[in-house]
Amino acid sequence: MAITLFVSNGFDETSVEDIALAAGVARRTFFRYFPSKADAVWGDFPALLQQMRQRLAEFPDTVPTAEALTTATIEFNAVPTSEVDGHRRRMTLILTVPTLLADSTLRFVEWRTVVADFVARRLGRSPTDLLPVTIGYGALGASLAAYERWLAEPDEDLATLLRTSFGALTDGLRGC
Repeated sequence: MAITLFVSNGFDETSVEDIALAAGVARRTFFRYFPSKADAVWGDFPALLQQMRQRLAEFPDTVPTAEALTTATIEFNAVPTSEVDGHRRRMTLILTVPTLLADSTLRFVEWRTVVADFVARRLGRSPTDLLPVTIGYGALGASLAAYERWLAEPDEDLATLLRTSFGALTDGLRGC
């Protein structure tokens, strides 16, 4: 409901009251489900991050780090076929609306931290060391590049784009 209103009326122009009215609930009820208007776009991002953290922890050390990150990222971003159009609208909002881009910065820090923690654990280093942090930024960049292509090319498959983008990240610099 909220995504539809944001797409048709604009994120900043749509109030929590508008969303509550369209959903047939009170404003207070909205805030029981979502701490902020931006959370109505992001959904339960903390739960998704926790799932990704758990998934990364499940990979045995014999699975290469790049493969584990690629697989976990594809799984993190997977949505049922019936929800692809809604996900595309959601991601278009997140990556194009200035207010949501600002909010995204904080969420991207959390996502990069999950990646850096995993890489640091694999390397026996601190998650704040340069290499794990750099890999976190790189993984986020690869993900965003795949999303931008997916949004521009609706016939493309997101999982394939993510795999290709992560492949470019892991192999790309070797050929330069």
